[in-house]
Amino acid sequence: QVQLVESGGGLVQPGGSLRLTCAVSRRIFSSDRMAWYRQAPGEQRELVAGLSSGGRINYLDSVKGRFTISRDVNTLYLQMNSLKPEDTGVYYCNKDRRYHHTLWDWGQGTQVTVSS
Repeated sequence: QVQLVESGGGLVQPGGSLRLTCAVSRRIFSSDRMAWYRQAPGEQRELVAGLSSGGRINYLDSVKGRFTISRDVNTLYLQMNSLKPEDTGVYYCNKDRRYHHTLWDWGQGTQVTVSS
């Protein structure tokens, strides 16, 4: 079973930046459409950014222009700039649920807190 390990979260002031990393326990295949998700307290997990092997990228409207998703052989990244308090939540990576019926087991996620 594929394992996902997210890291890079932390406490940051509004306007700050963080780079999240998701280590995948096997090579990310061209057929794997990957995504970052986040879950705020009391909220459902939402898809923040998706990336296909062909380079097709899409973002949640509220993060467009601030977040950048990228990948290499077995790692998924999320560069987050100009962070806002509403970006606070636990961030997870996985396959893009819009294209894959079966996702991998969720990792532990990484907490991002944007607060002054």
